[in-house]
Amino acid sequence: MSHSVRDPLLVAVLRSFFGIGSRLPLPLTRPLGAFIGRSALRLDRKDRKLIFHHIGIAFPELAPDARRALARRSAQHFGLMLAELAWMWRAPAHQIEALCTIGGIEHFENALAGGRGVMFTTGHTGNWEMLGSRLPIGGVPLTTAVRQLDNRHLNDIITRLRSMHGTEVIPRGQSAGRQIRRALAADRVIALLIDQDIRDIPGVFVPFFGRLAWTPAGAAVLALRTGCPIVPGFIHRRPDLSHHIQLHPPLEVPSEGTEEERILAVTAAATKLIEKQVRAHPEQWVWMHRRWRTRPAAEG
Repeated sequence: MSHSVRDPLLVAVLRSFFGIGSRLPLPLTRPLGAFIGRSALRLDRKDRKLIFHHIGIAFPELAPDARRALARRSAQHFGLMLAELAWMWRAPAHQIEALCTIGGIEHFENALAGGRGVMFTTGHTGNWEMLGSRLPIGGVPLTTAVRQLDNRHLNDIITRLRSMHGTEVIPRGQSAGRQIRRALAADRVIALLIDQDIRDIPGVFVPFFGRLAWTPAGAAVLALRTGCPIVPGFIHRRPDLSHHIQLHPPLEVPSEGTEEERILAVTAAATKLIEKQVRAHPEQWVWMHRRWRTRPAAEG
């Protein structure tokens, strides 16, 4: 379908699903969301091929049947995520709090005590939009830098969802750096998702599932230049469909080496934790994203 047809249709479908799903109990919307996810995988041949290919890069030991099974579980995960987003549209804070626990919150508290703000590195694992709502509900002064969606109507929907529980949203662009620095000066937690190949922002090549991947380096750059700590953390969906956020101790920032070497080391360490999270919950990651698209010049 062309963009001229697909985008308005997608907006209409999302608005309808959010309008209905936000008024229903979550146990009723989840089965519908899971069905939508599985159906999308069957209908979208292009994404299905990408998912299968990327799973093969990360888990070459998996037989074709196992790769297809993982792809189906991943599609179901995103359907469940869609249902949860619809529910979150009207869910009060105490219900989101009850659905999602947090471990390691002391890592944020201790890091914020330094008065320089905190860089929070995470990835597109689990229901990352719920993570962005649950942390401010738990008292975390969260600011997140995001790429604006090409479709303005979709972007408005997602931005409203992201900010309704107190998250400050900063669109990536020319003024993003200044806004992030101001947020750090105000002792806020800056969330950056660093597991995607984004060509128009500074990055470095670091290992990811045994293959170099172009990775955003902004978190490492800001940590080195402002002295703020970097706290990694992730969310995942449990078997009972509840969620858990686990925060980790701050990353060790090397004191020796050139700035480029230190940026590379910190970004590699943060990415290593993302890989560990994906290996633990492989069905809850964005396998349709072209993570290894950009290649080093040495590869030709």
